[in-house]
Amino acid sequence: MTITDTVINQNKADAHRCDLLIHNVSLATMDYETSDSASPYGQLEDGVLAVTAGRISWVGAAAEAPEFDAIEQIDGQQGWLTPALIDCHTHLIYGGSRAREFEMRLQGYSYQEISQQGGGIVSTVRATRAASEQELFASGLKRLQRLMAEGVTTVEIKSGYGLDWPTEQRMLKVAGQLAEHTGIEIKRTFLAAHAVPPEYKDRADDYLDLVINEMLPQVAEHNLADAVDVFCEGIGFSHAQTERLFKAAQQYGLPVKGHMEQLSDLKGSRLAAEFNALSVDHLEYLAEEDLPALKAANTVAVLLPGAFYCLKETKLPPVQALFEHQIPVAVSTDLNPGTSPIASLLLAMNQSCLLFGLTPEQALAGVTCHAAQALGLQDRKGQLQVGYQADLVLWSIDHPSELSYAINMHQPQQIWVNGQPRLNPSVSNTTGA
Repeated sequence: MTITDTVINQNKADAHRCDLLIHNVSLATMDYETSDSASPYGQLEDGVLAVTAGRISWVGAAAEAPEFDAIEQIDGQQGWLTPALIDCHTHLIYGGSRAREFEMRLQGYSYQEISQQGGGIVSTVRATRAASEQELFASGLKRLQRLMAEGVTTVEIKSGYGLDWPTEQRMLKVAGQLAEHTGIEIKRTFLAAHAVPPEYKDRADDYLDLVINEMLPQVAEHNLADAVDVFCEGIGFSHAQTERLFKAAQQYGLPVKGHMEQLSDLKGSRLAAEFNALSVDHLEYLAEEDLPALKAANTVAVLLPGAFYCLKETKLPPVQALFEHQIPVAVSTDLNPGTSPIASLLLAMNQSCLLFGLTPEQALAGVTCHAAQALGLQDRKGQLQVGYQADLVLWSIDHPSELSYAINMHQPQQIWVNGQPRLNPSVSNTTGA
């Protein structure tokens, strides 16, 4: 009798009861505290994981496992089990398409010329305002399903393409509806300070008054968002305006985050750290002198290689310095219609390695444990650890590095959300108790 046969023996009176037992599998726990810190990916090459009431109830090496009385058993067939993936920065709810603008840029039109013809973010705002709740739900669901098919079970969705209260509210409501419909967790972020709408042209302070005094109180009263975001940039909102918004969010008990240092260094990240921001995102122009502030605030740096790729940027974020300062680094798609029309977190992992120099292990941490922290979920998601939610993905791969290495070559064998299956395995490997 093998070790695996022993640990799943259900005939013992003292066997540990569980709802789900996954065995004959290697584990990428992404747990760097309770596991061997010298072990890449927090890996256990012959592991066992048990789930009870939607939570991980046991995880460890097969040789150390107790006997289990499991309702359901899954033979991992020597694949790899990872935490489910987390996309911590998306704008996936919007109306219209910017594909024609993409074509125009390739034909040599400048951004200014495209904007003069009604393109740019204004075109998305116009299309989103015109879209019904049902239309936004239908198009958003299609994009969300693309992410889910790759093992993503937690997603952040931002507003920010309405720039008026009726549309911003509609976007946040649709995000909640998507969570109810799919059963995955969606964190909603209020991003009305994404751009200055056309009707407030050259009146950014007046628009920010509207956001702070009229929109934000409604968001807080009706629990429409989990955080507040801002585009702190020369073409967005200034350092002083960002500080005003952060102070207002703080009064309502809402955490903050920010699109920071994408095009210039306005010291937005340092400001965000003063407000204990969950994350600062983009960061191409982040100065190394500001990294100690992020470390002290335990703020996550979110890299968005899709936007870097689509915009053909050349200024790299200070990636190596981020790791040297031991700042948690997350990776996300930045799924949006204008600068990152990418609905693949696996592709973003590959891009983060090839464009930003991350290792495959750092990329996987960026879409699991560090992405969870960027959403304030580090105590229950992103790791294979006892007590954490059983959001899991089983992969038919030989090593976790394959997830960053290969493009469109791997799909999950099985996905679980809170211990419940969301995708049937491609081969039968389930046995009932």
